Amino acid sequence: MKRQTMFEAVGGLPVMERVHKRFYDKVYAHPWLGQFFEGHSQEAIELRQTQFMAEKMGAKSPYPGRELPLAHRRMYISEELLTLRQALLRESLEEEGVAEKLIVRWLKIDKAFWGKIGNESLDEFHLVDFKYEKPLIVEKPEA
Repeated sequence: MKRQTMFEAVGGLPVMERVHKRFYDKVYAHPWLGQFFEGHSQEAIELRQTQFMAEKMGAKSPYPGRELPLAHRRMYISEELLTLRQALLRESLEEEGVAEKLIVRWLKIDKAFWGKIGNESLDEFHLVDFKYEKPLIVEKPEA
């Protein structure tokens, strides 16, 4: 008997698309996280995130986008931002009715990539040679 993939367990593309729509609605509306996405099509970001996570969860179609370190290279992403992002993802998964055991697995997969996109410190980030790219550092808004 064939073992079910995580992709199949969560409900495939229809569920992933709905989760990412909810999630990016929250991200784009957020006063801090939303600033990272100014000028970028929400629909395109949702599609790429769905394609990326679908591949990581066992879908047959490969992710066609750039590697994570390259795609996030110019952005200063702290652990605080990643934690905030994951809280919004959890909310979106719960609102979509994904089972708790699948939410835990989804968030674990998501967190496995933090090391590829996050920065240890602002000092470390400033050591990167950006050449032709403009670094993106978004200050946390006042509460």
